[in-house]
Parts: sequence; structure tokens; C-alpha cells
Amino acid sequence: MAKPPKDVIERVENLRAAINYYRYLYHVEDKEEIPESARDALMHELLLLEEKYPSVQSIDSPTMRVAGRPNVGFSKITHHVPQWSFNDVFSEEELRLFDARVKKGLSSSATPTYVCELKIDGLKVVLTYEKGILKTAATRGDGAIGEDVTMNVRTIDSVPLKLQKPISITVEGEVWMGKNALRNLNTLRKTDGESEFANPRNAAAGSIRQLDPKVAASRQLNTFIYDIADIEGEMPSTQWEELVLLKSLGFKVNNEAKQANAIDEVVSYWKHWQEKAKKEDYLIDGIVIKVNERSYQDALGYTGKAPRFAVAFKFPAEQVTTIVEDIVLQIGRTGILTPVAHLTPVSVAGVVVSRATLHNEDQIERLDVRVGDTVIIQRAGDVIPEVVQIVPELRPKNSVPYRFPEKVSDCGGDGSIERVPGMSAWRCVNKNSLVAVRRKFYHFVGKQALNIEGMGPKTVDVLLDNGLITSYADIYSLTEGDLEGVERFAETSAKNLINSIQSHRTVPLSRFLVGLSIDQVGEETARVIALYFGTLERIRNASISELREIENVGNIVAESIYGWFKDKNNCAIVDDLLKYLTIEKLKRVSGSFSKKTFVLTGSLGTMSRDEAARRIRALGGGVSSSVSKQTTYVVAGENPGSKYKEAERLEVPILSEDDFLKLLGS
Repeated sequence: MAKPPKDVIERVENLRAAINYYRYLYHVEDKEEIPESARDALMHELLLLEEKYPSVQSIDSPTMRVAGRPNVGFSKITHHVPQWSFNDVFSEEELRLFDARVKKGLSSSATPTYVCELKIDGLKVVLTYEKGILKTAATRGDGAIGEDVTMNVRTIDSVPLKLQKPISITVEGEVWMGKNALRNLNTLRKTDGESEFANPRNAAAGSIRQLDPKVAASRQLNTFIYDIADIEGEMPSTQWEELVLLKSLGFKVNNEAKQANAIDEVVSYWKHWQEKAKKEDYLIDGIVIKVNERSYQDALGYTGKAPRFAVAFKFPAEQVTTIVEDIVLQIGRTGILTPVAHLTPVSVAGVVVSRATLHNEDQIERLDVRVGDTVIIQRAGDVIPEVVQIVPELRPKNSVPYRFPEKVSDCGGDGSIERVPGMSAWRCVNKNSLVAVRRKFYHFVGKQALNIEGMGPKTVDVLLDNGLITSYADIYSLTEGDLEGVERFAETSAKNLINSIQSHRTVPLSRFLVGLSIDQVGEETARVIALYFGTLERIRNASISELREIENVGNIVAESIYGWFKDKNNCAIVDDLLKYLTIEKLKRVSGSFSKKTFVLTGSLGTMSRDEAARRIRALGGGVSSSVSKQTTYVVAGENPGSKYKEAERLEVPILSEDDFLKLLGS
């Protein structure tokens, strides 16, 4: 077994320490320093690392725990049936893998079905009845020992103190507080000068853990019961029958549960409630999927901490954790510099994003965001993602505070920047270069270069202004999620643009050269150079004398190309692009136009000049932007310019559009 890298071992240790710290605050102290979705994200990352590197697994890892220790303020109850927690999945792909594991764990003739239930965000309780009378109520605790909260739970109206049948049974469910009840409670607490509860889950947990039952009785708590842990007599043969029995005994059961014959039905249920969940008075953070058949549940059994026959499918979190890979300054339309965090791609609110705004220098200092930090990012509705908090326990040892530089090369001139008086913003001192920067982007994605459809100047402006791209390479790392909430990008247009970008990852060498905006290098020069050298590497290493040997490449062009590729910044641009692009060797085409050079001038009626150039090259010919004695033909459309007169002066043959079409046809 390969030993995991040192940085992986360190990351695992830091994750465990952070998770243990935040879980203790949440489960024992009823405090929430980071959102539950962020804790889930940290746990999910740890699980993936432990699965990938089994040698880092440990019996004291948080992944082996179920919950926190019992509160010392209550007596303890030992659960006679272990209290398991569910493994979480966060995507359809992970859910389908769960479905595959279920079927693999059963005989080939097995045909399992599922029961879908809403995952209520509250406090789990275990209720034990003897001959139909409530005996004890306990929290989950650490799965083996919980807190005795019987007196408080007895105050909840939806908990039956006596069942409809005199049977002995242990059931599991969730205590929750409604959103309206929370608003009323917080209004009273604010009036009394007390701190407000952050959410209904915290309020429910805090109410159940009150030592005075009168306080719990005043909090408008409610329950949903969803499982039978133990029962006198025979256990129901299916999960669905369990729910029916629980309801008949007098328990409050959530009526939104649904049976599913296939995993696609589960996905549909999840999507339906993802949209509908916010309309309910109780908090729902996902769904729980259980194999319906009891015999299949028994056959599948449990892992060390969770059932193999059930899983929690969480809704997309609006706050998640990820890592800051870089902080870049984006120049806006007016010269304002906006710091943007480049992130390890992560799914937030259902979409994958790799950028988040840091707003300004003051925000960076307030949060103390650094490259390498694990951060919590937030995306609510259509709002562009932003960094809202760091996780200090996971900060790399060698991290340094981010400081705005004195100069930014993209600002042009000497690159100087200045703080705007009375504002938190910085801006370029030289604003004239902004137009040049944008024009280079327009050129790079344009028809003559990378030819990315749907990415015109207005689209480029929006991406630049929102800090989504700062280099050519950034274009190829964009995701649909990065475009959510950005002006001009509805769901369809965002998808179309990303698909267009992804379909242009293979580019001919000549077009790549054109896109780099090298002085003196137009389409035809780039084509000639690409044909002569064959590969980008040879061009990068070419000497001035080698470049001069190429037909129609003089001293000025040769020196421009040589100088461009010797610039370290330009080399970095190329290297970054090569991480995403495949450069295609240009093939020399043989045809009736071989060794012929054309110049196009004026407007053509039957095709665009770009189309005419493509057809000329398809027949082996070349297209130049200027007329010389080496020009074979000048094709003149309507309203020709100075090239027409130059052709007359040099006695270069001039073709009308009809003549040109006949030549193409021949």
C-alpha cells in the first residue's frame, strides 16, 4: 500500500482536529461557529481522503463517531439499540453508487425498492415505551449513551404519553421547532435582552436541554417519528409498514414519505423537495433513502458507524468549504481592482464554482484570507459566490497575509495603482491600457483566433468585470456555476457558452499564434510560420536568423516573434494555456491554389471574407493582408480600398467576385 503524501497526512490531521472542535460546540454546547453545511463539507472531504488512502484511517477519526458526548447536566441513558447515523451523499452520481452497492450486496435475484423520507433538521430523540406508556426519552448522544430528556419531551404535544396499543416499543424521531415559532421566540428573547437563536435546529436543541421542563413546554416544539428501533413481537416486514404502524400507534409521522421502485424515482423526489422545502414551516436539509424490505436491510447490515441500507441525500448547500488556490486582482471597466479568490472547484447551491469575490482590501483584512486557506463560501439564489469566513484550524503553516502589490502589470504604463480617496477600492493609475487589455481578449476568442462561439465583446466584458477571467487560461476553467447570477447568463446561455469553450480545446497552431496578439503576426504570417516550424516548441526556441529564413518574414517580424517568446510573462501565458489546450499541427494542403497568395479587399456578395479565406486555404493557397510583388491575385469586392490601387501600381492581377468564384469552381 503506497504511503500517502506528507501534505495529505497533515490535511487529514487538521481536518480531524477541526471537525472534532466544531462538532463538540454543535452537539454538546449547542453553539454553531460555522454552518452545518460547512461541517458536512469538511467531513465529506475527510471521508474521501480516508477512502483514497486507507493507511490514514484511525479508530479515533470523527468519521467513526456518531455524535458528541452527553451533556453533563443530565443523567445518562444507555441505548439498548445502537443509534446509527446515516452516511451522506451530495450528488446524483453518489446516490447511484449507493444504489449499485445495495444491489451488489444482495443476491442477483433481489429486487430492492426504496422509501424516501424528508430529512428534518432537528434534534434526534429515542423514545422508549413499556406496555404503551412512555418510560424514557433520550438524545442520540454518542450512539451508545444519550442524555435523559424525558421530562422535557413529555411537554411536547405531538409525543403520545400513552399509545393506542399497550405494546413495548422503542422508536426514533426528530424534535423540531417551526420557523414561525422561532420568530416568535426570538422576538421575546430580543425584548428580554437575550441572544437570539440562529436557526430552528439550535432552538429545538436548546429547548430540549433546558433543565427546567417549563421552559421546554413554552417553546412550541414538535416531532416527527420515523423508525422503530425495537418492538415487542414481530418487526414490520417493510419500512413503509413501519411508518403505517407508527401512525396507527398515535405518533406524528411526516406524511410526505413516498415509495420508489427505482433510483430514478428517488432522484425525482429529491428534486421536487429541493424546490418545495423552503415553503414548509419545518427545516428540511435533504431526504433519507432506506431500502424498503426488512429482509434486505438485515442482509446488508451495518458498517462501523452507519447502515448499508440507508443514506441521507443532502440538498445542495448554500455554504460550503473549499481551498483558496490564488488571489488575483481583476481590472474592471473603470480601472477598479477587485480581488477574486480562485478556488478548488466545489459544488455550492447545486452548481460547481471556482471563483468567489473578496470585494476589496478591507474585506480581505477583516477575514484575513490567505492563499492556501480553507474558506467557507456562500452562494444564495443568483448571487455571485463570496468568501464569508476562513477555517483557521486548517491554515497551512507557511501562509502569509495577502497584501495589495505596489504595481499591477495589466494596468499598463509602469503598472502603478492607487487607493481611491474615501473608498475601500484600489484602481489603476493608467486607465488607457484597459481598452488594450479588453481588445486582446476580444481578439483571442474571435473568429481569426480561438473562434469561441457566443463569446463576443459584451460577454468578455461581463466576465472581466465580474472577476471571472483575468487571463486567457481562466476562460477554460470556467464552469456553469461560475456564471450563475451573472448578468447576461441565464441557465441555457451559460450552458451553451461552457459547451462552446469546451469544444474549442483543440486549436490549430496558426490560430493559436494569432490569438497571442504578437505584434506583426496576422493570420497569414501565423500560417506560414506554423507550416514552416510544425510545432509550437520549435517556434518558441527559434532564433532570429531562423525566423528570417521564412518567406515573407522580414527583420521586423522576426524580431517581434523572437522577443515575444523570450518574455517571461508571455511564456507563462503560453504555459498556462497548454494546461487546457491541445495544439494541432497545421497540415500543408495541396490543391489548385498551392503556392498562390491572395489578397481580399472590398465586400463580397456571396460569402464573407473569412469564408473566402477559408476556401482559399482549403485549396492550398495563402491569404495575405497586404499587397506585394509576391501576391498572385487581389480579389476585389464592392468598395475596394487602397489595396486595389496598390495592386494596380504593382501590376498584380485583380479578380472580380465572379472571376474568383469561377477560379474556385475550376
